[in-house]
Amino acid sequence: MDKNFAARRRRDLIIAAVLAALAASAPLFVKDVYVQNILVLTLMYAALSQSWNILSGYCGQISLGHALYFGIGAYTTELLYTKFGVLPWFGMLAGGGIAAIIAMGLGYPFFRLRGHYFVIATIVIAEIGLLLFQNWEWAGAAMGITIPVRGDSWLKFQFMRSKLPYFYFALGLCCLAWFVTWWLEDSKWGFWWRAVKDNPEAAESLGVVVFNSKMGAAAVSAFLVAIGGAFYAQFLAYIDPESVMGFQFSLLMALPAVLGGIGTLWGPVLGAAILIPMTELTRSYIGGSGRGVDLIVYGALIVAISLALPQGLVSLFSRSKAKGATR
Repeated sequence: MDKNFAARRRRDLIIAAVLAALAASAPLFVKDVYVQNILVLTLMYAALSQSWNILSGYCGQISLGHALYFGIGAYTTELLYTKFGVLPWFGMLAGGGIAAIIAMGLGYPFFRLRGHYFVIATIVIAEIGLLLFQNWEWAGAAMGITIPVRGDSWLKFQFMRSKLPYFYFALGLCCLAWFVTWWLEDSKWGFWWRAVKDNPEAAESLGVVVFNSKMGAAAVSAFLVAIGGAFYAQFLAYIDPESVMGFQFSLLMALPAVLGGIGTLWGPVLGAAILIPMTELTRSYIGGSGRGVDLIVYGALIVAISLALPQGLVSLFSRSKAKGATR
């Protein structure tokens, strides 16, 4: 059994390396700027969903307030850059650290809640954060912050002529989030989180410190999401509270994991690869009528997939393996 588990781990790592290499070569064949933009967003949301999955998928603490950490990462990076001249690279790390500290601070009271009470609490605190930033004059309030552009530069992480640098950063972030999840999955933290998700009382009786394990998952998840928020701010070169802290961001982090397979290694990646292009394409080609047809089609597809595969799209692969084993 241990040999099979180790073989699966090695296989996952090899598959990830091959997929990353294929993704890195995509710009050689994809020259259309619109398609490149979709690729950047797909990779970014794959990373965000993978990060969300650490807390909500593995640890079982369903959060619909991760837009708060996304916005903190964006605002920390851009405020440090525009107000104090701190390079975005340092701002990203600062934003990630602040988001992790806030996640643990919020976790202290919130992790005493369970089920839908915890979900509601995460939504409420994210909305409070949105309102605070909408009225915080020093941070631009509702008008937001325009990031000054001073030419293409990796040092200042600004590129106007090409989206390819953003593409490769998003790919790197996606790989980082996946690798962190892969590494944690086989660590004591991964086992603790799955035990807490399945039965907190039983886990605690076996020596698992349930509260600390939840706090660790929240910190890692918030840190990675904040890095994604900082990247998105640089990508847009403009932010306001609604554009980085709106409730839709929390949903778009959760949906790929739910669609692909919550609490699985490949679920967020697979879900994002289908969901994000579908979102952008339906908005572009049938969203111009103003009647919401794109949202109807988009929602119908999600419902159909969820009903057909309640365990997520990754269950298709487990079914095919099971059939192959019985033959």
